[in-house]
Amino acid sequence: MAITAADVNKLRQETGAGMMDCKKALTEADGDFDKAKEILRKQGQKIADKRADNTTAEGVVLAHVNPEGTNGKIIALACETEPVSKVADFQNLAMNVISTAVSTNAETKEALLATTQADGRTLQDHITDLMGKIGEKVDVVSYENVSAEKVVSYIHSNGKLGVLVAMDNTSGTDVTEVGRDVAMQVAAMKPVALDKDGVDATIVEREIEIGKEQARQEGKPEAMLEKIALGKLNKFYKDNTLLNQEFVKDNSMTIAQLLNKTSKGLTISAFKRVAIG
Repeated sequence: MAITAADVNKLRQETGAGMMDCKKALTEADGDFDKAKEILRKQGQKIADKRADNTTAEGVVLAHVNPEGTNGKIIALACETEPVSKVADFQNLAMNVISTAVSTNAETKEALLATTQADGRTLQDHITDLMGKIGEKVDVVSYENVSAEKVVSYIHSNGKLGVLVAMDNTSGTDVTEVGRDVAMQVAAMKPVALDKDGVDATIVEREIEIGKEQARQEGKPEAMLEKIALGKLNKFYKDNTLLNQEFVKDNSMTIAQLLNKTSKGLTISAFKRVAIG
């Protein structure tokens, strides 16, 4: 059957695919719109499969904190090139991802991607469709969902880095400002854990072995290596765990001391740092 310009435009409006791709799909489907849509989805899946191992170093990070300030969500939607990260379709998809996270309160990235959208397809289907349209890999590389007495978010100026900080025991104090300061600290200093108890055992073992080897290279006695390595490990905790880090705005105090100065007993229950690239 003859494929009209109106048919092509209708399919384009419904799928967002390019004009030539829509015309080709309709021709292959003999004008059947459902079959044409399926052809376009398969095209997106082929691109997804082909480019699965490609690096996604561009994109956007978005965060949302509820009006009560007790829950925060953050997503990172990544793509391969900067121009794609700027186009309306990509930006709209990123907004759809964060709004879906908010409306469903999904606990995991897998649950978020499996969420059914208004058109009956999943969020992952929409991502795959966009890949078919733009010809490069698109992926939700991070999704975090935290709750606390007070949650504060921070998005860095480049739009590719964001942080959530969850605080408890506020004692009625407005901790928004200190929460933002801590979030900026997390963005800049990249702590690996909240305190030493949260550091992964494999990291601890690695740091001890590095400390031993450094001491050995310095000619220290074998019997002293363990003690020296543990001393270096304490330095690692000070530099790389949030509560023990010096506050970048005032290095006369640690983050733990900053919290206590703001409100006695104020604690951080969690932080999430999400970055692209």
